[in-house]
Amino acid sequence: MRIRATVAAVSGALALSALAVPAAQAGDHSVPNLHKPTSGAEVFGTTARGASKAAAAATAAAAEPVISKIVVNGGKDTVLGTTAKKTITVSVTASHASGVVDAYADLWHGTNPTSETGIDGAILPNEDVSKCTKVNATTSTCKLTFTIDPRYDLYKNALAGTWHVLAGALAGNQNGIAYTDFYSTARVQRLSKLTVNASPEPVKKGKTITVTGKLSRANWEDHAYHGYTGQPVKLQFRKKTSSTYTTVKTIKTNSTGNLKTTVKASVDGYWRYSFAGTSTTPAITTAGDFVDVK
Repeated sequence: MRIRATVAAVSGALALSALAVPAAQAGDHSVPNLHKPTSGAEVFGTTARGASKAAAAATAAAAEPVISKIVVNGGKDTVLGTTAKKTITVSVTASHASGVVDAYADLWHGTNPTSETGIDGAILPNEDVSKCTKVNATTSTCKLTFTIDPRYDLYKNALAGTWHVLAGALAGNQNGIAYTDFYSTARVQRLSKLTVNASPEPVKKGKTITVTGKLSRANWEDHAYHGYTGQPVKLQFRKKTSSTYTTVKTIKTNSTGNLKTTVKASVDGYWRYSFAGTSTTPAITTAGDFVDVK
């Protein structure tokens, strides 16, 4: 079992709550017991930084920093396969009259982060303290990194899709705190693969070309790739003398994710398949497969 231990308030550090999740084992995909921070005070551990009781009491009444932007993975969807870990960056931009000295973010999946039955996934930052860069006297952009392990963090396929993004910021006066579990959303997706093969090669003009392929995606439960069934995929063609592909037809993958269709040979060129993607699976397009028409 891998455990992210609680970091009670460390001087100048974020406080992370305990997160104990069993490492994903074949056939064992029970929902882990997830615990997330429930308040800004818990996250930033203001009282343990030496703040007086009066200052701690004033925290709730203090003007909150204003979080103006949060960017997850450079604004791109986060895509993971079956084994390789991926490290992404989350940046939080916030402002306060006294400046901003720290920020926090995490990714969570579910409906209610304070309920044991309302959350089934959580990804916490690698750092206890974010790295903040001043934009000006009142505004800073703070960055945190997250390393996502599909064999640990993504223990079931239902975790593919939209995740919530928690965002928090700590003002320079150590009292003002912004904190929201529902600041924005980000997508975590199952890596897709797509193949194409056009044959025969070469082929006589007017004869039939058969174009086969397969669309598959990562399965986070058994750590293999399986066919993505019933998905529309475009067959596209580019003449040898052109740089532009045009769509010839759209077909659907069969029950095993396979693709097969036929066309008439007319001119030399490249055939490819293109999948537009879904909320859980990214778009992908194959390289062109050249067919010489005699």
